[in-house]
Amino acid sequence: MHYPIDSVLKIYYSTLGVIGIPVNLVAILVLSRGKCGLSPCTTRYLLAMAMADLLFIITEVILWRITYYYFPSSFFLITPVCSVIYALRCATMDCSVWFTINFTFDRFVAICCQGLRAKYCTERTAAVVLATTGCFLCLKNIPQYFILEPGDVIDNVPWLCYIKPRYHTDPGWVLFNYFDKISTPLLPFVLMFLLNTLTIRHILVSSHVRKRLRGQNTKDNCSDAEIESRRKSVILLFSISSSFILLWLVRVVEFLYYSIAGANTRDYNKSEFILQRVGLMLRNLNCCTNTFIYGTLQAKFREQLMSAVQYPIKSMLRLIKKQTD
Repeated sequence: MHYPIDSVLKIYYSTLGVIGIPVNLVAILVLSRGKCGLSPCTTRYLLAMAMADLLFIITEVILWRITYYYFPSSFFLITPVCSVIYALRCATMDCSVWFTINFTFDRFVAICCQGLRAKYCTERTAAVVLATTGCFLCLKNIPQYFILEPGDVIDNVPWLCYIKPRYHTDPGWVLFNYFDKISTPLLPFVLMFLLNTLTIRHILVSSHVRKRLRGQNTKDNCSDAEIESRRKSVILLFSISSSFILLWLVRVVEFLYYSIAGANTRDYNKSEFILQRVGLMLRNLNCCTNTFIYGTLQAKFREQLMSAVQYPIKSMLRLIKKQTD
């Protein structure tokens, strides 16, 4: 079935691939230098998120979408190959989502759980959490390789990847499908709302108590250093969380409709199909937004970015000057 939105999707994913890869590479380069004024723990989470986003752009946009639109007879569309790509795109998408949840939980602990903060919010803990999450999600997505079948066989070579019909009827596959969809995006979506709600509540209560205590003390009008240090962290957290929630919202609504109505994606009408595609477009856009958030909110990130951009230019000018002397 072909809809006019297919032409839009072709342009959209081409643009997303051109923008998404360099944007995430820049984020990885700048964050890996560790000079953005963030704690080592926070930097590790943001770096992992950028790496997961980059891998997702490569597998989902470049190897899956753009290959399908522009290279319909390429090696990547042989069934065993595109089955591997399909499993990888699912794994990298899950990593991108759950690394964001890991970061959100870390900030929740740092802001709301002072007794646990010193032990949990460390670079070592971040490494363990990220490694454990990544390994689990990779193992969880191994079955994705086996849900696809070839669309055609040419000269004994299977081509294209289509979901097997029994995936929608076999009890084992139906159970796996629900587990997959609940683990991403429904559970992360709920956790994101819950953690941010608790964090906001804690900040409001703490700010009220702190103002009352300061009001009872001397006439000290200088800014509270602790509140100021938290403010930047909170703004970064809420910006990333808000972006995640908004860009995943349509996808979550489509999943709830799919579950409640008992619909089969293969039988979607025009409106349902467009809702699904728009949800996928916004979901994939989520893998390009964090770098823009860093650049907008973090002055030191912008400084490091400008330094990285100017470095090759300055090196070239020094080389030219050295040769002319």
